[in-house]
Amino acid sequence: MEKTHLDGQITFLYYPDLSAAAAFYGDLMGFELVDDQRWAKIYRVSASGYVGIVAGEKGFCKPQERNAVLVTLLTREVDAWFEKLKERDVKLLSGIQEKKDIGVRCFFLEDPGGYALEIQQFLLPRQAAIFHGGD
Repeated sequence: MEKTHLDGQITFLYYPDLSAAAAFYGDLMGFELVDDQRWAKIYRVSASGYVGIVAGEKGFCKPQERNAVLVTLLTREVDAWFEKLKERDVKLLSGIQEKKDIGVRCFFLEDPGGYALEIQQFLLPRQAAIFHGGD
């Protein structure tokens, strides 16, 4: 089979209150708004990673009471993110954890739409090189 190329990836999340989600991702998390389509907004979370937020009444999907989605945001600064979000009274779902069996440090939080987010660092050299650019 011939390889085909993709240029990027956006994860879209759906909200009953788009303004609360926009305040969370733009103001609190500090992500750059790169495309504002009024009822859909796309934020850059890294050089090639994007999160889109969509007004539930307009989008392809509808907001759910409980979402079976986990958005993992990768960083070498797990502790700094934890402190920043704790200071801003974000709903933290866990403390910082080290999962030695898979070589990660992480913690979990919840956004205004009930989506679970994970802030994670890969610790093993091979995975760190892939996901963090290595050191």
